[in-house]
Amino acid sequence: MPNQRRTRVKICGITNLQDAQGAVAAGADAIGLVFYDQSPRYVGLDVAQAIARSVGPFVSVVALFVNADAQTIRQVLANVPVHVIQFHGDETDEFCRQFDRPFIKAVRMAPEVDLATVYQSYPNAVGFLLDAYQKGVPGGTGKQFEWHRFPFNPEKPTVLAGGLVPDNVAEAVEQTKPYAVDVSGGVEAEPGVKSRDKMIAFVRAAIGPQTPVETTTQS
Repeated sequence: MPNQRRTRVKICGITNLQDAQGAVAAGADAIGLVFYDQSPRYVGLDVAQAIARSVGPFVSVVALFVNADAQTIRQVLANVPVHVIQFHGDETDEFCRQFDRPFIKAVRMAPEVDLATVYQSYPNAVGFLLDAYQKGVPGGTGKQFEWHRFPFNPEKPTVLAGGLVPDNVAEAVEQTKPYAVDVSGGVEAEPGVKSRDKMIAFVRAAIGPQTPVETTTQS
């Protein structure tokens, strides 16, 4: 696993420019754009394009898909400057690797999941995201899974997600030592709308008080 200076932070489910600016100002390393039309955090192409272009050159833009067809994914990539794709459905490694972008495979941590087998099944993934399992819900459940199931010293960067909030993320980082943490609902004022104060508090708790965080909106 690559050497890491600190835990990275991704704020997912960004739906508007104000929240994108707030995430960047809070110190997020990455933002997530949801292209799954059954999610309250879904964004269309025009809005996604404007958001992605607003965050600057050193914030990663992650596009999230759930069992989307290849044409839909290519349409997004042709219009939105995406750095990484995050697949949350039943996509195979062969399907995921065809888009000429680094990709992360999300894993819903059902009781029967064998992470070693999953990791071997996606040799082309640049990383994995472990999320809580809820039947029929591909992600964004607001639930936690048992953190003791998070792999120790995984062979590829592994992101912790599921039920993280400003009040528990420091403990989560301490217990799991993840490459990154991913939050969506845990920093919202309402579904699809972020709380600026919660984003700032989350990033500070995740990376530790020794790391300065920008708290003013960038123009």
